[in-house]
Amino acid sequence: MVRPSLWALNAVLTAVSALPANAPQDSPRDKRQYPAPPVDRAQAVIDTFRLSWEGYYQYAFPNDELHPVTNTYGNSRNGWGASAADALSTALVMGQKDIVNQIISYIPTIDWSSTSTSVSLFETTIRYLGGMLSGYDFLSGPLAHLADDPAHVEALLTQSIHLANNMSYAFNTPSGVPYNLLNFTSGGVITEPNGLATVGTLILEWTRLSDLCGDPAYAALVARAESFLLAPEPASSEPFPGLLGMYIEPTTGRFLDAYGGWIGGADSFYEYLIKMWMYSPSRFGALRDRWIAAADSTMAYLASHPLTRPDLTFAAAYNGTRLVLSSQHLACFDGGNFILAGQVLGQQRYVDFGLKLVDGCRATYAATVTDIGPEVFGWDPALVPASQESFFAQNGFYITSPGYQLRPEVIESYYYAFRATGDQKYRDWAWDAFVAINATTRVGSGYSTIKNVQARGGGGYADMMESFWFAEVLKYSYLIQVDDDVPWQVSKDGRNEWVWNTEAHPVKVAGT
Repeated sequence: MVRPSLWALNAVLTAVSALPANAPQDSPRDKRQYPAPPVDRAQAVIDTFRLSWEGYYQYAFPNDELHPVTNTYGNSRNGWGASAADALSTALVMGQKDIVNQIISYIPTIDWSSTSTSVSLFETTIRYLGGMLSGYDFLSGPLAHLADDPAHVEALLTQSIHLANNMSYAFNTPSGVPYNLLNFTSGGVITEPNGLATVGTLILEWTRLSDLCGDPAYAALVARAESFLLAPEPASSEPFPGLLGMYIEPTTGRFLDAYGGWIGGADSFYEYLIKMWMYSPSRFGALRDRWIAAADSTMAYLASHPLTRPDLTFAAAYNGTRLVLSSQHLACFDGGNFILAGQVLGQQRYVDFGLKLVDGCRATYAATVTDIGPEVFGWDPALVPASQESFFAQNGFYITSPGYQLRPEVIESYYYAFRATGDQKYRDWAWDAFVAINATTRVGSGYSTIKNVQARGGGGYADMMESFWFAEVLKYSYLIQVDDDVPWQVSKDGRNEWVWNTEAHPVKVAGT
């Protein structure tokens, strides 16, 4: 299969735009001015970021996302400018001062009480709250020189407080487990079960907000909700030690099933267990222990090797103790999370297992016509579609949902693999993915989700440039290619001054 070359990529861009001993430690804030990164690959990613931003800014700003095929916009995240919020931390680490100031001059104007659509506590927390807190940590610290107006920096924290205040009534349940979908117009909620990820992926952002503003109330809300995930009931909702069901009843805090895995709907709960310990080892030892339990069970019970490709390793999903031989692009963050945890815990076995998971997800990219992995895939030999028998025999998996939604997880895990090992192949894999994505998803005024990774050209566009394209895909693609060891890069020695939320917004660890 012939891959697009660097020359081809540049031609496209030009045509369009002419604890243990190594536990986290406190350290003084570093106020150095950081050197510009080298050009070539890194610059190509910056060029793509700027091209994407220019399309969004011209046709969609300050709405949530660009529809690049039609040069229109959408408001899937309440119309507050999700792409701007998600782009801020990436613009900062890339040193794009003009874009930084466009964003931070807009954020003070947002009225968080005004939206015509339901508000997702989870999505709003990871995108808006996480993006603003990351921007505040950068601009009140090592990247302060990128802000033209200090008042706009302070507004990032003020607006974070306003947003959290508006959402805090979600936690007003008998158990303290929040509802996820809120109606700001009526002050009500949509009374439906909440999810493991949507409950368990709030604790970093809300705790960081408490630490920055000095009000413990925000951290207390999420800590109470998290407590039901650390001691799950009923016992049947924990089919393997540390691995939980998916849905929770907010009124009682009890789990409603025993289905799960490192998949969408559960994924970032496990991610945040180890990251909270990185954020504050003295406060979150219990979450570290829960991560270890989940990781050990994953290695013992969920590790799966396809019948036709036993060299590959995937993490299966489960329904009770029955394995479900299926996974998702979303789940491909798992390799990176194992690698990160292995580094900070000083446990090479987690790093080694994570690297195997990275290899498995890499295989889903290498097998397709577009060199991009599918949304959902399986490897159950009893369920192989007749049309994919040959594909399964050769590649070890079959595709059950063929789209690509500009997702970052595979490149994310390449990033962690490179930071841990220094092996150039992970940089090259990330570059291959970036080039393939550029070649296939570039359309109109930006980049779009595609319908079929097994069709040349992607099988058509869904006319959507997701905000996490800015926050995650382009940030990971950029930082893996630069040699600078700035403190927000994931450390090679397990000592980290920053920790990244699930939307790839870095925040300072506590006490640094």
